[in-house]
Amino acid sequence: MEIYFKTDIGLERTENQDNVWGEMLSPNACAAVLCDGMGGESRGGLASRLAVDIVSKRIKESFRESFSPNAIRNLLITSVIAANSVVRGCPKESENEVMGTTCVAAIVFNKTAYIVNVGDSRAYQLFTDDEDECIRQITKDHSHVRELVDKGVITEEEAKNHPKRSKITRAIGAEDDITPDYFELDMKKDDMLLLCSDGLSAYGDDLDILDICFDNKPKDCCGALVEYANNNGGHDNVSVALVSV
Repeated sequence: MEIYFKTDIGLERTENQDNVWGEMLSPNACAAVLCDGMGGESRGGLASRLAVDIVSKRIKESFRESFSPNAIRNLLITSVIAANSVVRGCPKESENEVMGTTCVAAIVFNKTAYIVNVGDSRAYQLFTDDEDECIRQITKDHSHVRELVDKGVITEEEAKNHPKRSKITRAIGAEDDITPDYFELDMKKDDMLLLCSDGLSAYGDDLDILDICFDNKPKDCCGALVEYANNNGGHDNVSVALVSV
């Protein structure tokens, strides 16, 4: 098992409000946390940094190879809830100040991926099926356009260019209580798990992401994905974490 990650400011932003962490927990387990902050000036960056620090610290301190799947699920969910409490409790510079962050986090242990997410940072599974290379989005965006697509108001294609495509409906720090989505999936040898911010997913194509990940060695994928996002305009900060089983 291998894990790699990278974050980049992009070509248009003056600050990188993304934060990402990844680490091997044992020879059979690794974890990654990726957050995309929102808020004026440095507040988004602070929110994402706090969330990554808190979730990663709890995972590193608490994870045990003896954990059952339910124990891993509870660790991830309670870590996100703890991060929400800290970000929510940060002193605000004004009454209407927005300070929050998306979060997607995963523990991969014995070829099972345990994933939580809040907001529109995503997790993808990359795998082969009858020798065909495949990509599948695991998480579901908590966003305004996702709700419109689900209701049949707009199509998937229209969602890509919708003016409110960056408006999220759930974020760490936005409300007192938070409920992250949880996913669990089996992975086989040579499968990959990709976490990314919308600096990649909103300005790229899933099939291009698929090609990049299968055309490069795992250690080179994160750099190649960041380069791809910047070649597409670099309109946003971009962060990626990749686990290769």
